[in-house]
Amino acid sequence: MTGAEISRTLIPSEGAPTGRAIVITGPTASGKSALALDIASSRGLHIINADSRQVFTGIPIVTAMPTPEDLASVRHHLIDFLPLDAYYSAARFEEDALEVARREMERCGEVVVCGGSMMYIDAFCHGIDDLPEVPVEIRRRVYEEWSERGDERMLERLRRLDPEYFEAVDRRNMKRVIHAIEIIETSGRTFTSLRTGRRLRRNFDIEFIHIDMPREMLFDRINRRVDEMVASGLEDEARRVYPLRGLNSLNTVGLKEMFAWFDGMMDRSTAIERIKKNTRVYAKKQLTWHKRRNIMSETE
Repeated sequence: MTGAEISRTLIPSEGAPTGRAIVITGPTASGKSALALDIASSRGLHIINADSRQVFTGIPIVTAMPTPEDLASVRHHLIDFLPLDAYYSAARFEEDALEVARREMERCGEVVVCGGSMMYIDAFCHGIDDLPEVPVEIRRRVYEEWSERGDERMLERLRRLDPEYFEAVDRRNMKRVIHAIEIIETSGRTFTSLRTGRRLRRNFDIEFIHIDMPREMLFDRINRRVDEMVASGLEDEARRVYPLRGLNSLNTVGLKEMFAWFDGMMDRSTAIERIKKNTRVYAKKQLTWHKRRNIMSETE
C-alpha cells in the first residue's frame, strides 16, 4: 500500500501461548480490510470483525461492509448478524470474539481480528470492565430523555451523578455520556467506581498491526470513499432506515447527516460534505487512541 506506514507490536501471552491473534486496526479508510483479507486468504485464516456498526444488518453501504465477494472468499465472524434494534456492547463483543478466537486457534493456531472500533479492539486485547447490562426500559428512557432535552441537559445530569467521570469523559462523545448515565441508573453506583482500569494479559500472543498514512492522503481517501458511498446508494439506504432513526445502531456518521437533510436541517450537498468532515474527525480520534495505546504499552 503505497504511502501507508504499517507498524507491528507483539503483545506476548500470559504463560505458554495457545495461539496467535493478528489484530489489524487503523483509521477509517486506511485499508484495514484489504490487508486483513490478504493475510487471511494467504494463510487460510478466518476474520473476526471488530467494527461496532458492521455487526448490524441492513446498513452495508454506510458501514463500508466487505463486499459479498470478500465475504465469500474468507470466512468472517461477528458481522452482519444482528437486527438494527438489537443491543450489543463491547463486553458482549469481548465474550463472543474470544470464543471464536479460541475455536480458530484450536483449528489452525491463528485468527485475524480487523476493525476500527477502539473499544472493541481494547476489549479483545486487554479486557473490559465487568459493567452491568443495561435493561431495555432504562436504555429507552435515557434515550428518550436525551432526545427531548438535548446534549447540555444530559451533560449536566452526568456532572451531578458522577463529577469525577464528567471531568474525564470526552464531552463531545455523547454515546459515552449516555452510556455512563445508563450504567449509573442500572447499578445505583457511580460509573467511576465501576471502572477498574485493568489490562488483562491473554493466553495467546497478539500481533498488533496498525496502519497509518500522511493526513493529506488519508483525508483524500476518506473523501473519495464518501463519494463512492453516495454513488453506491447511500441515500436510498438511509431512507430505508429513516423511520427507525432513534435506534442507537443508526447513531453513526453518514446516517446522522442524511437524516438531518431529510429533516430539512441542511441541503444534500451540505450533508455530504458534513459526512466527509465528521469522518475525518473520527479518523483523528482513532489516531489519538492509537497514540495513547502506545504510551500505555510502553509503561506496562
